[in-house]
Amino acid sequence: MGKACRLKSGQSRAVQVLADGRQRVQLDGGLGHCYCESLQLEQGLGLVRLHYQPSRPLIEESSAAHDGHVLVVTLGLQGRSAFRGRDGDVGFQAGQTTITAFRGVAGERCYAANQGVVQLRLVVERSALGKYLGEERAADLLGDGGRLKQLGCGSSSSAAKAHGAALLRHMRNPAARLDLHIHALSLLSAEFAGLAPRHPVSSRLSAADMERIERARALLGEQLHRPLTVAWLAAAVGLNEHKLKMGFRHLFDTTPARLLLDLRMRQAMTLLEAGQQVAQVGYEYPNNFSVAFARYFGRLPGAIKTGSAQL
Repeated sequence: MGKACRLKSGQSRAVQVLADGRQRVQLDGGLGHCYCESLQLEQGLGLVRLHYQPSRPLIEESSAAHDGHVLVVTLGLQGRSAFRGRDGDVGFQAGQTTITAFRGVAGERCYAANQGVVQLRLVVERSALGKYLGEERAADLLGDGGRLKQLGCGSSSSAAKAHGAALLRHMRNPAARLDLHIHALSLLSAEFAGLAPRHPVSSRLSAADMERIERARALLGEQLHRPLTVAWLAAAVGLNEHKLKMGFRHLFDTTPARLLLDLRMRQAMTLLEAGQQVAQVGYEYPNNFSVAFARYFGRLPGAIKTGSAQL
């Protein structure tokens, strides 16, 4: 297996700025085939693709790579690695999405010998997070003091895998920058929706209101085949539309319409991968479904192969 190689944070690495705007950082060839590519999508939002296959165990020291507070969404595409820091350890592995927040955290990135690791990361700085989520929500997620926080870790959803696949396809195509940006924001939106709000629910929502909102969420999952509206959903649980929308925002950090779309698209992907018809997800006309599916996943329903992995 061999002794682990320790790469200091100050050791030189080959840095190359490519014609399409990507920056490529590569380790010495004697360590194996190890590089990462990064691309700035907008101020405060970057995309990173990491591909490491060291020829012996590798410990790469990591210093403060970012000037300020950042939130990072990491899609594990192949293999596994670990980050060891003063505030704890974080593992990354294929098929999982991990969300972390930190500021200037030093530590060690650890890779096994002769095992390929491929990861896709979206790096969101405080300014961009505040723009998209609001300053209060951004501060709530990032926390104080800059300590490493693991906000979420679990199996990558079908939507995350599909957006990740699209990001990989478009990353090296300068003509696809708009598509790249759209898929990056769509991935962030999907992941943010899964992070429970940490602030208390508004005092304007009673316990009975929250029970009705939970029931409304359950109804969305039970009635995917119906042409649902916010008005119908509010009436079904005994709330007005304003309170229903406010409750969804407070409890689930999303809207009824967005959650319904997420549920329908996940169900559709599951059915298509199983080789089944997609007649029970609430679209009256096939063309409307195809347009919605392509907008959500970045490809047409006919491109989904039965039993195929998305990444």
